[in-house]
Amino acid sequence: MPQAAWWQTGIIYQIYPRSFMDRNGDGVGDLQGIIAQLDHLVWLGVNAIWLSPIFPSPMADFGYDVSDYTAIHPLFGTLADFDALLEAAHARGLKLILDLVPNHTSDQHPWFQQARASRDNPKRDWYIWRDAQPDGSPPNNWAAYFGGSMWTWDAATKQYYLHSFLPEQPDLNWRNPEVKAAIFDAVRFWLDRGVDGFRVDVIDRMLKDEQFRDNPVNPDFVPGRDNLAAGGAQQRVYSENQPGIHALIAELRAVFDAYDDRVLIGEIAYSTDPTVITTHYGGSAAPEQHLPINFALLLLPWEVEALRAFIAAYEAALPAGGWPNYVLSNHDQPRIASKLGDAEARIAAMLLLTLRGTPFVYYGDEIGMHNVPIPQDQVQDPQGINMPGTSRDPERTPMQWHDGPNAGFSTATPWLPIADDYLTVNVEAERADPHSILNLYRRLIAYRRDTPALTLGAYQALDSGELADTVLVYERQHENQRVVVALNFAADPKTISLPAGQGRIGVSTHMERSGETVALDRLVLRPHEGLIVEVV
Repeated sequence: MPQAAWWQTGIIYQIYPRSFMDRNGDGVGDLQGIIAQLDHLVWLGVNAIWLSPIFPSPMADFGYDVSDYTAIHPLFGTLADFDALLEAAHARGLKLILDLVPNHTSDQHPWFQQARASRDNPKRDWYIWRDAQPDGSPPNNWAAYFGGSMWTWDAATKQYYLHSFLPEQPDLNWRNPEVKAAIFDAVRFWLDRGVDGFRVDVIDRMLKDEQFRDNPVNPDFVPGRDNLAAGGAQQRVYSENQPGIHALIAELRAVFDAYDDRVLIGEIAYSTDPTVITTHYGGSAAPEQHLPINFALLLLPWEVEALRAFIAAYEAALPAGGWPNYVLSNHDQPRIASKLGDAEARIAAMLLLTLRGTPFVYYGDEIGMHNVPIPQDQVQDPQGINMPGTSRDPERTPMQWHDGPNAGFSTATPWLPIADDYLTVNVEAERADPHSILNLYRRLIAYRRDTPALTLGAYQALDSGELADTVLVYERQHENQRVVVALNFAADPKTISLPAGQGRIGVSTHMERSGETVALDRLVLRPHEGLIVEVV
């Protein structure tokens, strides 16, 4: 392939700023805290950091309700602190990606304050307003993601306004060219400052049906947080992903392409249908996202056959030049170690870091952090408050740095509780343990970086014969280098037979056997063991 971009060969590490490191002693993470821990990320070997929102916000949705797109929330620091972080990251060879929330603002944003002042205010059409139905009810049946209707009545101007999430998060009207120009200018503000790209929140939801038709009921929906692939209680055919969205994203991409070496990453609908993902790359004439985020590993059953089938379908659906990507956890979904268990989390790490494409690593996954149970009366997440049982707080708890007070995160009481296992599950303890999951992540990242077959190579599934339901095997090849990855999902040992030849083990998830020569026609995998084998 041509010279690869940094976002193709690198690893993107997601930081939830409230929970990474607190330096000013208020119990909430901040930018100076991130600066203080950049050397951990350099040691780990990642290439870029992505920060969840750090802009001014009333924090109704912890930063996903922006009140100023070109400033820093005082909770996290100042614009000078941000510049210091950017400089410190770049000095260490780390790229910095910000989180853009263009679908909606805070109801405290000056734009919305003006919009709701009167029906004839110049900013009125920057948001989406509709009259009530004759009986006074909302304009249609659209359901908000955080519960209730997408419509809230504004008594002063006697119209409903639209919000896909909380009432405190009114949706912008992207059919108004002034809105588009304002957001594009905000993007340029940060790109001019040296930011290396953006992850764009709910990028496919910026346009709504012009006729505001009712959404049909979703017959496949079952209540519960593990039904994201079903799309919710409604089939959201009119409230998101409307005709024109691809042209709009292509316009946003053109803003990025006016700068050198920047990346546009988009959060799109959670789906296991690869075509839902791949339609967002665009074409050569109108490119869209560099990396439409692929959430399949969050949604699929943790079964070899399901994973194998998806990877094949995803690879086949990618357009020419489209670069794949994978993610195991994020700020909205349960941590992988809690979802699968500690042994399987190691297998998942090897899968993530050896598949073709860009891996996203969520902070704390490298040390095997678990979800932390939060009693309902202590839940802070608005989704969990409005819809009990769906809180995202458990996967957003503070990073565990050492076994001291508050796991080294803060000198004050943290904004969310620390996990009970922090005495052993922490960076300091695991750095000293050669068999820890932290050292496994570091070894996998280094091996990936030094192995062109893993960073640039083609993907080919291999036949694991009678063990096809318990062992996932594939080959990565670049020029003359061939690497086999074999992952045993079973709790008992397995022996697989690949075409005859020899290999040398590069990494075992058990952190043993490195350098061992093995026969490929009788490759032994211990329980829950993954191997990377370089064919010799």
